[in-house]
Amino acid sequence: MASRPPPRYVVRSHDAASQRRRMMWLGAAWLGSVVLAGLIVALAVGAWKGVVPRIADRRAVRELTAANDDLKQQVANLQRSQQVNDIATKALRQTISQRDEEISGLRADLGFYSRLVGGDAQREGLKVQEVSLQPVLHSPAWNLTISLTQNIKRDDDTNGTITVSVEGLRNNKVDQLAWPTLGDAAEKDGIPFRFRYFQQIHTTIALPSDFRPTRLHVTVQPENGDPVSRAVAWNDALSTPVTAIQGDTDAQP
Repeated sequence: MASRPPPRYVVRSHDAASQRRRMMWLGAAWLGSVVLAGLIVALAVGAWKGVVPRIADRRAVRELTAANDDLKQQVANLQRSQQVNDIATKALRQTISQRDEEISGLRADLGFYSRLVGGDAQREGLKVQEVSLQPVLHSPAWNLTISLTQNIKRDDDTNGTITVSVEGLRNNKVDQLAWPTLGDAAEKDGIPFRFRYFQQIHTTIALPSDFRPTRLHVTVQPENGDPVSRAVAWNDALSTPVTAIQGDTDAQP
């Protein structure tokens, strides 16, 4: 029987200082890893905190932009609506003005034809129904229209002449221009007329440049009968609408 060799043992001396150094290195490494982990966590948290506000700011900017665009659209809609209202108001005012003119003309027509027909009213003789003036552009002349009526039943025509004079101011003094200085020299004795029921007389008068008119005086002298006169303020004659009269008895003299 072979004998077993004896076991081998390595005997080493115990080094406490080396073990302590190893433990110190291990502790330092652990501490360093903890510090490094803390730094990483802190950096990550700080970066996230910086990203979150930026995301919130972008969202707020988008919301404000959308709200601003919506307000701009509302303002544009209101402006268009106001423009439409202004146009409609202007058109309505023009329509009302036209209707007022038409009503004024119809009232003038009604007065004229009521005067002409007479109805149950008192029968009247020769009358100056209307006196109307219209300026002639770029001249000192004025177109004058005089409407004559009578509603007494007659079997013959009425004829005669019309003369006009103009009262006004010249050199701050009251002055009156007689018919021979106003009308056509060929009608110095007056404008002839002849009618049975109604007639419009049209003529043109010219005023001196230094004369400011204030009133018209119309005198109708029938061949048989007393003269008929009417005074009309100049501004009233300017604003009086002319009633258009058609018919055989409206023939000019």
